[in-house]
Amino acid sequence: MRILLIEDDTVLGAAVRDQIAADGHSVDWVQRLDMATDAERGASYDLILLDLMLPDGRGIPFLKSLRGRGSVTPVIILTALDQVSDRIEGLNAGADDYLVKPFDLAELSARIGSVARRYSGNPNPIVTHGTLSVDLAARSIRRDGRPVQLTAREWALFEAFLSRPGQLLSKAQLEEKLYAFDTEIESNTIEVHVSRLRKKLGAQVIVTERGMGYRLGNG
Repeated sequence: MRILLIEDDTVLGAAVRDQIAADGHSVDWVQRLDMATDAERGASYDLILLDLMLPDGRGIPFLKSLRGRGSVTPVIILTALDQVSDRIEGLNAGADDYLVKPFDLAELSARIGSVARRYSGNPNPIVTHGTLSVDLAARSIRRDGRPVQLTAREWALFEAFLSRPGQLLSKAQLEEKLYAFDTEIESNTIEVHVSRLRKKLGAQVIVTERGMGYRLGNG
């Protein structure tokens, strides 16, 4: 997934960024709401992690504005505000989950996975696709019972296909999933990674629609 992290605490922000990157997600980290607005309008995110107290304002109006524009991007609030009234305000504004600081980074990873699965329409962390058994929570794959190792980039792309079965994904949409991995995206990056996924997971796991994009195949 591509995640937008909105957090002004540099120590916590770095820890969260490193945690979700280690989980195989790409992450853009901003420390102000104006930067968050620019980022959200300029890219397609799968999830937003939102602090409520930022240098240039509160996160609740940002969240309300997001929902007011029709965005359904899942949002998890990360905040030190621990009163029940604060939780109610956040959830009523459109948040999908609410995590109070300080929190365990492993719990954050679990909540990110849970919210993502709900939005993909499959709350079960175990997905079977052809000869593949995919554990979305553990981010592990078995093919015919044997484990398959994917790189973070390969996982990000395969997860994009799994969350949109049957849907055609353009090259630009897939590149969006890789922009925050801090390495340059070449013109053939998607083709290279799709080829590697086919070698690891099966020649038909991803189908090419020439001139249009790619979609999940039969594995």
